[in-house]
Amino acid sequence: MGFRLSKIYTRTGDKGETGLGDGRRVPKDHPRIEAIGEVDSLNSQVGVLLAGLVAQSVEHPGLKEVIDVLAPCQHRLFDLGGELAMPEYQALNALEIERLEAAIDVWNEELGPLENFILPGGSALIAQAHVCRSLARSAERRCQHLNALEPLAGVGLAYINRLSDLLFVVARVIARRQGVAEILWQAAGKPGA
Repeated sequence: MGFRLSKIYTRTGDKGETGLGDGRRVPKDHPRIEAIGEVDSLNSQVGVLLAGLVAQSVEHPGLKEVIDVLAPCQHRLFDLGGELAMPEYQALNALEIERLEAAIDVWNEELGPLENFILPGGSALIAQAHVCRSLARSAERRCQHLNALEPLAGVGLAYINRLSDLLFVVARVIARRQGVAEILWQAAGKPGA
């Protein structure tokens, strides 16, 4: 991809439209732009999570492995945004999905079975991982909505789905590596009890 931004503002979007990589102009609330925006929001929050992991990795060296798995995800999310902006462009491949699945499998072996629902929290890093997980689900819904209108090629839908799974497991791994107890969901008591 050789295109680079040389000017940040162009004034071409002042009337509520934006350009896609294929030259089309679409409204800024077009499902394709909504999907791109959700992927971008997710990528930004993954950046916040990674910054926190790096800051905590000195005190908790086990977080380095999480950083190594997550850092490439920012690049792949940028690739996914590129695929959404330029429908003919394909950057993601099945190897990336396999990489995420391999990490999930290894970490699930370490964690053991989940016996209760868990809540986002316990530490700022755990909560941030859950923010990323929920944004991944939101991005997936936006991409699925777009796919229903304009079928998407490639493995982007599978990638974003698997990334949300990974982020759930990441939250649990962070808890374990930080030595923080997960917050278990407690059902509301029965009325009158």
